[in-house]
Amino acid sequence: MENMRTIEIPEGVNITIDNIKVVISGPIGQIQRDMWYPGITIKKDGSKLVIETGIPRRKQLAMLGTFESHLKNMMTGVTKGYEYTMKVVYSHFPIQLKTEENKVMINNFLGEKKSRKASIKGSSKVTIKGDHVIITGINKEDVGQTAANIRQATKIKRFDPRVFQDGVYLVEQGT
Repeated sequence: MENMRTIEIPEGVNITIDNIKVVISGPIGQIQRDMWYPGITIKKDGSKLVIETGIPRRKQLAMLGTFESHLKNMMTGVTKGYEYTMKVVYSHFPIQLKTEENKVMINNFLGEKKSRKASIKGSSKVTIKGDHVIITGINKEDVGQTAANIRQATKIKRFDPRVFQDGVYLVEQGT
């Protein structure tokens, strides 16, 4: 069992740790997050980030991996960013999408008169190009949640999903 994890800090990434607040800034932007768990400390050691615990119990060791994943995702976000691509699928009624402030409006879904709404989380940006919806941002959780909100808004109820396959589906995700 290992009580410590180290992460190499990429070139151009600046990390500030103030008590439980971790701020990571890079060429694309800045992300901050409160990271706290009993018995776990995060320290900056030169060009490395060290996550360690003095309590080698199962929960603490599991949280070391969780913290490591969160920090790596934050570093990837501020250097490369995240991009999810979704595809609009319809058979009879053409679905119309547009963005308004922090919402995606889904019109004419299955011929419905009322618009469906999906919220855009955080600083994610939604671009609509024909039948593709591209969601970009530096925070992986916000980009993923925005994609999930759009998918959830086009979920079909009271019909057989094998027959009515209309909706907006995730086709690609990456950096």
